[in-house]
Amino acid sequence: MRKHAWAARGTTAVAGALLLGALTAPATLADDDPTPKDTQAAAADESKRCSVARDVSSTVVDYSGAGGLFETVFRAATDRQGHAFLNDSRNPGVWINLGLLAGAPTCVTRTAVSVTEEDPGHLYITLLASNGALRQAVCSTASGTPFTPANLPAACGAGFAPLPNTPVR
Repeated sequence: MRKHAWAARGTTAVAGALLLGALTAPATLADDDPTPKDTQAAAADESKRCSVARDVSSTVVDYSGAGGLFETVFRAATDRQGHAFLNDSRNPGVWINLGLLAGAPTCVTRTAVSVTEEDPGHLYITLLASNGALRQAVCSTASGTPFTPANLPAACGAGFAPLPNTPVR
């Protein structure tokens, strides 16, 4: 009889531990609906999951008739959280978060920049998102003013748009 009482206490302890574990499990484990509750929560969740290697790309204006842009270097880079940044060599040390442009992807894995050599010219910024989507912004270099966080949205107009018919996804 003593053996059975000990076994009953052991079973009760195990059942109690399982119940405690079930009650303290995160609510996200209990929610089987994968639909995000709102866009902001989805973006916050995406930033937590996004971890990428750093990437950098650059382009230089080598046409002397390009309206004062000759030898200007434009650089794009990512950090390990998938944020993309732009640097204009006329504004040393200033890296502009490209997330301030409309349509920018939230988890960037690769960057590419190119510039047309005309007056006025255009800076093309292409970002590859972790889901395989390519998005591109076309920014005017007509003003001759170095890009800053204040003037980049106006120079880039509509911001980032998907590149149609890309087979990358």
